[in-house]
Amino acid sequence: MSFSGMYAAIGPAGMVLVLVACAGLFLALRTLLFLHLVWKEFKRDFLDVEQSSARNWNNVVNASDNPLVCVIRDIAQTHGEHSEDIRAEVTYLFHRNFARVTKSLCWIRLVSVISPLLGLLGTVLGMVSVFRTIAENAAPNPALLAAGIWEALITTIMGLSFAIPMLMFYYYLMLKFRGFHIEAVEHSYRALELCSRPGAECLPPKEVRHA
Repeated sequence: MSFSGMYAAIGPAGMVLVLVACAGLFLALRTLLFLHLVWKEFKRDFLDVEQSSARNWNNVVNASDNPLVCVIRDIAQTHGEHSEDIRAEVTYLFHRNFARVTKSLCWIRLVSVISPLLGLLGTVLGMVSVFRTIAENAAPNPALLAAGIWEALITTIMGLSFAIPMLMFYYYLMLKFRGFHIEAVEHSYRALELCSRPGAECLPPKEVRHA
């Protein structure tokens, strides 16, 4: 179907709805892949450090750009400088290191909310088209009326069809993201204990920390 044919079938609200849904799906899949890769790398690197020796810290943890590892590393290096509450520190560091994920979740939530509203807008525009056709013609063409009713109904269906999976994606990703937060708190305690062992080298030189 050509662009003009699609526009005629679903109307302007339907076209906007398709674009919004595509953007939401892209953000959801990108965020899901990102969180999967973060967790996979975290299990591969940081958990090996916990299970082996604190001497591996500088070789693995300080060289990692994994945001979950960065949160735990910053806790181990700066805990107590600003707060004695590890949970509060983790919350702050999560906002800083996972800013892209937080923004994506907000946009996904927005897509799930506005999709039914765009569907409702398409319904109203379709019914306006029907009533305009009736007002302009004493004996309106049934095909024109059917086209307006089609636009009114199809956009409602599209809005709900896009909103439901987006809402499911949002809550699934939120649960996964909160699981990361719990893991960060738990492993931060372990990292502090690891760095307190004799011979541990968890604090890099200042020039490395600010590089």
